[in-house]
Amino acid sequence: MEDRLSSVQVRYRPAAGDDLVGASLGRVSPAELFAARPVREFCWYKGRTFYSGWYWSATTGGFVAYESRLELARVLLADFDAGVCGMAAQPFQLEEVVGGKRRRHVPDLLLEHGDGRVTVVDVKPAYRLADPVVAAAFAWTAELMALRGWAFEVWSGADRVLLANVRFLAGYRRAFTIDTRLCGPVLDLAEAQVSLGGLECAARSIAPPEQIRPVVLHLLWSHQLGSDLSVALGAGSPIWRVGQR
Repeated sequence: MEDRLSSVQVRYRPAAGDDLVGASLGRVSPAELFAARPVREFCWYKGRTFYSGWYWSATTGGFVAYESRLELARVLLADFDAGVCGMAAQPFQLEEVVGGKRRRHVPDLLLEHGDGRVTVVDVKPAYRLADPVVAAAFAWTAELMALRGWAFEVWSGADRVLLANVRFLAGYRRAFTIDTRLCGPVLDLAEAQVSLGGLECAARSIAPPEQIRPVVLHLLWSHQLGSDLSVALGAGSPIWRVGQR
């Protein structure tokens, strides 16, 4: 185990500088990886089959790269996850000589959890998982991550309704887009309300509806208010103040 932790190389692009640097799997610093830039560069061109771009993360306060809409969905859910405190896209390249051949793989996402855990995520459509090459790459990555004490996740999608709700709430993730002075009063009103519509009606006593709704949705995004996101959000959606249900 120790020999392998020393022989497997992790290459990443530090925040300062363009060249990749390397460290053994056993010694690489998670802090360096979370601060690093994506090891893969991507570009846009006519006919490209994947949709890539940058997502502004409320968790990190910066941009996170994604190389497909499926990756964007996983980044979005990570940003919404209250237990995630850091993330990095295409964070490093694994290298190991196996049977005289050099193997390489770049995971899609690195997640840091509030309790100190680290999760490495590979995003792949479900129909690709049966591909022997893909399966072998993921099995190898999972084995290496287990040696390092990190979790490994293969993600192929989420419930459509949940994802649609989170995508909608993400439009209100930026605190500077709402009147934050209303957050406390709205939370106080939520203690006596059981539905989203009821809370919005009650809050009309303190501000116009066009100011209240963004605040309510921001509070749902930031987990200060809770609701059942397995069904489409609407006026009748149950609502509660987190920690006081």
